[in-house]
Amino acid sequence: MKSVLLIGLGRFGRHMAQRLRDLHHEVLAIDKNEESINNALDYVVNAQIGDSTNEKFIATLGVRNFDLCVVAIGDDFQSALETTALLKEHGAPFVLARATRDVYAKFLLRNGADDIIYPEKQMAFWAAARYSSDHIFDYIELTDNHAIYETAVPPTWVGKTIVALDVRQKYRINILAVKYEGHLEPMPGTKHVFKANETLLVLGENKDIQKFLTVQ
Repeated sequence: MKSVLLIGLGRFGRHMAQRLRDLHHEVLAIDKNEESINNALDYVVNAQIGDSTNEKFIATLGVRNFDLCVVAIGDDFQSALETTALLKEHGAPFVLARATRDVYAKFLLRNGADDIIYPEKQMAFWAAARYSSDHIFDYIELTDNHAIYETAVPPTWVGKTIVALDVRQKYRINILAVKYEGHLEPMPGTKHVFKANETLLVLGENKDIQKFLTVQ
């Protein structure tokens, strides 16, 4: 369990607070808007109304004691920039900042952010990959060239085993897991027999996975 300081409770911040709660992390939320604070009380262990660009206010939070500080301010870049700098000046060990434009990301990194989250851009990339084929159900980018895809089992694979299909040699992909009727089987053995309506989680280079998808 981690202690998280979350600054900014717009839609992104609120959704992040909900998910952190689901993952059993402790969240202190900060926002200038009382209504935003009230709407997030069910998802956080504590919340405060305050101005994160005020150095005296930041000094009261003990930011060095948090495992993660998240700057989720999306509609005021100057405030996000000042908040990020103040968090690092006061000893925050790790600051994750939200960016809405590429140039904002560069400035946030230069002013102390340890990493950047770019929701609109990342969601656009995910949607482009997800809906580029009728057979892709999910997508996780690992590097510019490698990703994990969840995809349907090709009809020609049904009733055959991994070893019989010579998957790694022929397609240059790794099958991390198979899913069937809500059940996940990690790292299926070479004797696994593929079933209709089964899905695969495959890892590989994007160019190899795209070739594999052509057999669908």
